[in-house]
Amino acid sequence: MPKNNSQNWSHHISSTSNALDLELGVFTWNDPHKIALSLKHSADSSQRRKAEPFVSAMSMLNFYINRAGNHLPAQQREVLEKAKDELRVLYGKPRHGG
Repeated sequence: MPKNNSQNWSHHISSTSNALDLELGVFTWNDPHKIALSLKHSADSSQRRKAEPFVSAMSMLNFYINRAGNHLPAQQREVLEKAKDELRVLYGKPRHGG
């Protein structure tokens, strides 16, 4: 699939499926806790999600990381990976590996 179509597909899925309504630029922020809080707020208040809020929020975060692939700078990938742990804490789930 050409890059432009891939980008359009990803944007289409994020905005029209049972995805969350996200704050603009949430995945570009440098604060993992702030990202997790925003995702939690979006998941908790969404009327479009089909799964429980935690699963929806984590799925959206994983979706973004996976779609960005090698184009995601290592530093931002680290921030987003830390946001996963922050999200687990906010929902009272065990941290990854613990």
